[in-house]
Amino acid sequence: MMERTDVVIVGAGGGGAVLGLALAQKGIRNIVLEQAPGPPTGLRGEILQPNGQQILDRLGVLNKLPADATRSVRHFHFCKVGGEKLCTADYGTLPPPYNRAIVTLPNAAHHVILEALGKAAPGALRYGATFKGLRREGNRVVGVDVERGGQTAAISARLVVGADGAFSKVREALGIPTKLHLYREGYLIVILDSPDGLDEGRYFVGRGEILGLFPAAGRKVYLFDMIPAGSMERVKAQGLEARIKKWISIDPSLEKTFRTLTDWKQTAYMPTGRVKTSAWVADGAVLIGDAAHAMNPHASQGRMQAMVDAMTLVELIPKCLEKGDVSAATLGEFERCRRPQVEMLQRLADEQVIFWNTSNPVLAFLRDRVFRTIGRNRRLSYKVLETTAGLRETTPFGLLDRLMAGGFLPDPNADKVEHG
Repeated sequence: MMERTDVVIVGAGGGGAVLGLALAQKGIRNIVLEQAPGPPTGLRGEILQPNGQQILDRLGVLNKLPADATRSVRHFHFCKVGGEKLCTADYGTLPPPYNRAIVTLPNAAHHVILEALGKAAPGALRYGATFKGLRREGNRVVGVDVERGGQTAAISARLVVGADGAFSKVREALGIPTKLHLYREGYLIVILDSPDGLDEGRYFVGRGEILGLFPAAGRKVYLFDMIPAGSMERVKAQGLEARIKKWISIDPSLEKTFRTLTDWKQTAYMPTGRVKTSAWVADGAVLIGDAAHAMNPHASQGRMQAMVDAMTLVELIPKCLEKGDVSAATLGEFERCRRPQVEMLQRLADEQVIFWNTSNPVLAFLRDRVFRTIGRNRRLSYKVLETTAGLRETTPFGLLDRLMAGGFLPDPNADKVEHG
């Protein structure tokens, strides 16, 4: 028997779960298919930026985040390897009530979203469901085939949403031309105890080195260490002590924290990539999140932009269903609305990869010079923070701003904050 629904969402990640919840709250029938056997349990660092907080608040789940799994952080200090502070991102300068970053323990926010989805639409979330292909009538997508529990089933839907990540099978089935770029660097992620009592974020940059340290709930610390892509086994072979000594050389004040790494089970590896697609929509189908536009984590917006996609799309879907029009031309309103901010963030992240990750001494000098200028310039600092917080849709720096940030031109408005 063919199962029928209004919207089928492939993938219950940051974008798919939010979209499923938002649709359910509007009374729109949807099914969310997730290949994993249950809610995520792996190690991942998660920072909820202000735009993500706004979305969770709008969905009524921000206040349901467990207090023992969240930590509000106001300051993130950018430092040179060796200790010199270059600049500080002060979230307290943003408009309240979202004038902070929220660091959560692994998957805490996502579990809250999934729980809310389960209550709003019982039975809508299907774990252990593998996408097998699209169902079509002519050129229009009308559903999906899915394998679950060793059996293949068909689901008829008025709209199919691909929210299945950078290696999206829905995107592949749609035949949408895609450029997938894998960066040369990935990240070793670690969660540590913090007897040193880290209260503010620290971000160290050097020649070919990046080390991020973010306080989390329960006197925990997330550590992000940039390593060559695919080198995790090589790093492990070097031993825990070699890694700990490297971190101590970068920030000796946190030696006690670093020494709480006692097992590689406290770690995970995060590869980094970028996805650029020629289109996000087709007749009867749409892509959101990493399936449409994965970006480097330097943008601090990958998961947040998937959530923004979901909340933008949920405003369009009821109109499409009411009119019976889910053509690419009509769904294109979503893409036209979202592409400018997403592509701006992708470009910005790629620029940061060039300068932040560099081992070139000239580029490293220019990078440190820009950081120092931003640290003294309230106008430029606020533009950068707005962008990181997801509150800005246009590029933070024009040509003159770039010259000023590099210290090549004076800024007569350095003390004036401009809201984007």
